[in-house]
Amino acid sequence: MTRAELVNQIVSKKSFLCVGLDPDLSKIPHHLLQSEDPIFEFNKAIIDATKDFAVAYKPNTAFYECYGAKGWESLAKTIAYIPSECFVIADAKRGDIGNTSNYYAKTFFETIICDAITVAPYMGEDSVMPFLGYENKWVVLLALTSNKGALDFQMISSKDGGKLYENVIQTSLKWGNPDNLMYVVGATRAEEIAHVRSLAPESFFLVPGVGAQGGSLKEVAKFGWGKDCALLVNSSRGIIYASNDADFSIKAREESQKIQQEMEQILVTKGMI
Repeated sequence: MTRAELVNQIVSKKSFLCVGLDPDLSKIPHHLLQSEDPIFEFNKAIIDATKDFAVAYKPNTAFYECYGAKGWESLAKTIAYIPSECFVIADAKRGDIGNTSNYYAKTFFETIICDAITVAPYMGEDSVMPFLGYENKWVVLLALTSNKGALDFQMISSKDGGKLYENVIQTSLKWGNPDNLMYVVGATRAEEIAHVRSLAPESFFLVPGVGAQGGSLKEVAKFGWGKDCALLVNSSRGIIYASNDADFSIKAREESQKIQQEMEQILVTKGMI
């Protein structure tokens, strides 16, 4: 998907919502467990309920890989079911030597057809470049995450005084461009998003942490707004587990619409729509 197509979806749906598809068999409604593929049936219902409000979906591959071949089958079926106009991010956090990354890229861009994949930058340029070699495909690079352990490395200062995450962004901007490279920036570090935006003024940010993790959508928009919005704000648990009863898809739709309506007001205020 091109940047123009993604921006068109944001304008058309009046939303920059990404729904995380993280199916946990211990949390999904019990009646689905009797089906042949509970994970896919759950995801299918969530997608049907939220597709009017979501411009992107982000299946976290760990929730599928743990079930072996059957899990991979559920993942492939889920991705194939997502509407073609939606942006699909494989949250796989890959990153290895170049030859291995080549095969990771083939997996998620040729076999299981996604628009983007999350990538860990720790091993440097040659581990990231294979993913950037595909036309109209995206790397979503881990930059400033919202987990507690982010402080262990991302905030370490280098000899020039810059933080490690700052060096990651500044260096990686030489590898890609705003049409194929996004950054993961956690919503729970909202005030620091402004600094990240100053480093990458045109790049899209994938922002997890809104909703169940306590991040504020208004704060994210205040500090992280960029050219053509340049934000994809992810909500997973707050939407897909809004209910664990038979009405789970209804509640998921209500929660996603609630977020979309707030996003619409932000887009109006920013002059996007």
